[in-house]
Amino acid sequence: MNFTTFSKQTNSYKLLKQRPQWQGENVMDTSIETEDLIMPDSSADTVISSHSNRGRVAIFIDGSSLFYTALQLGIEIDYAKLLCCLTENAKLLRAFFYTGVDRNNDKQQGFLLWMRRNGYRVVTKELVQFPDGSKKANLDVEMAVDMINLVPYYDTAVLVSGDGDLAYAVNAIAYKGVRVEIVSVRSMTSDSLIDVADCFIDLDTIKQHIQKDSNSGYNYRPVSNTSLQ
Repeated sequence: MNFTTFSKQTNSYKLLKQRPQWQGENVMDTSIETEDLIMPDSSADTVISSHSNRGRVAIFIDGSSLFYTALQLGIEIDYAKLLCCLTENAKLLRAFFYTGVDRNNDKQQGFLLWMRRNGYRVVTKELVQFPDGSKKANLDVEMAVDMINLVPYYDTAVLVSGDGDLAYAVNAIAYKGVRVEIVSVRSMTSDSLIDVADCFIDLDTIKQHIQKDSNSGYNYRPVSNTSLQ
């Protein structure tokens, strides 16, 4: 499988080819009991990084950004597969999912409950409605604070977002010795974010490994911060 990684030495993108390999035995350092975590079939093939030893990983997912990325790719994300994919060759410290919430939206609340019971720490903020009727919640500050505060406890940060507003926080943790991997699609990722990261992984190259199967045993949809009514 091919994936795109950023090389600071050449200041260019290059495609690396590696035989797909599934790492099904990730140490899950979360409050979720192992028997409660719904994991996909370990026979699947996936590679998220060529780095053989990523140490302890902390994952920070911008829920709104990932939702629109999935729309662009034309897929529905399987969050159990995504978690396994992002923790390959690593031990998981925490996987954070940041999203705006509408407390009256039962469908959204059910999705977030599923996330909490399947390996994610969900960080929420009430949606704010604007005069044009759109709704939005900005969680950049929460993501930046968590990334910086947890630096002593992880070796690799996986940021699932293309938001350039997070570049300053990414640069700060990189100076503290943390390896930073950015996961998004190139067309939705700020150059300023890529410039301060160690690795850029294009979701388009791994979408077949993280999309939801039609016969999945659970049913949910990603949450859009701007389309909740």
